[in-house]
Amino acid sequence: MVEKFSADYTIPCYDTDLNQRLKPAAFLNMAQEAANVHADYLGVGYDSLGTTGQAWVMSRMRVVFEQLPMWRQRVNLKSWHKGAAGFMFLRDFILSDAEGHPMVKATTSWLVVDMTTRRLARRGAFAEFAADESKCIPESVIEEPAAKVVLPEGARLVATTTHRASFSDLDMNHHANNVMYVVWAMDAVGLEVTDPRPLRELEINFNNEVRPEDDVCLELYRLPESHTFYVEGKVEGRNSFIVRLEF
Repeated sequence: MVEKFSADYTIPCYDTDLNQRLKPAAFLNMAQEAANVHADYLGVGYDSLGTTGQAWVMSRMRVVFEQLPMWRQRVNLKSWHKGAAGFMFLRDFILSDAEGHPMVKATTSWLVVDMTTRRLARRGAFAEFAADESKCIPESVIEEPAAKVVLPEGARLVATTTHRASFSDLDMNHHANNVMYVVWAMDAVGLEVTDPRPLRELEINFNNEVRPEDDVCLELYRLPESHTFYVEGKVEGRNSFIVRLEF
């Protein structure tokens, strides 16, 4: 029977914020590497897909931060493949403290993309994997798959800043790493919110890749009388991502 990915960590200082809490982006980095390692274990990892010029690309994510781990805290991260839903492949994550109490829960949806055409790869190459129930664990930490993020009716976005995709943003797929979108969005919200208030939930849709030297216009909307924010990143007017952040 297939096993879950499982690894123990001690939260390092460089992954924490002003209040010694784990940065949300640091959790996303941990989750990304866990997905890579577990995909290798399932036989559909980076090297396997690379032989056909394809790669995994995250499409949607929802994360619930029940409690952010603190500097030096011992934690355990688990992840597993849940199966396919249409063209998307579902994967869940759970970060727990040393006693096994859940701290962060996440569900993600992934696509396989042809890295030459930058388009969705043919599903046929993965039909066997998708149909192989022995590689799936039908267990959910968040029952519903990550949803489409939609601006509230009547919402008016306000441009905040523009970020140029540079060396520190880029990954081995030659585009901005998806974690950086959350970094940009958190920065757009501002320290007056992100410092005193820990992030409680995020939902993000990755709609179009950001390439080297792209200028990403960040636009912000705050839900009235709340600590919920929507941030869109646009390149030349085209939506690259949209994220909902609830503090």
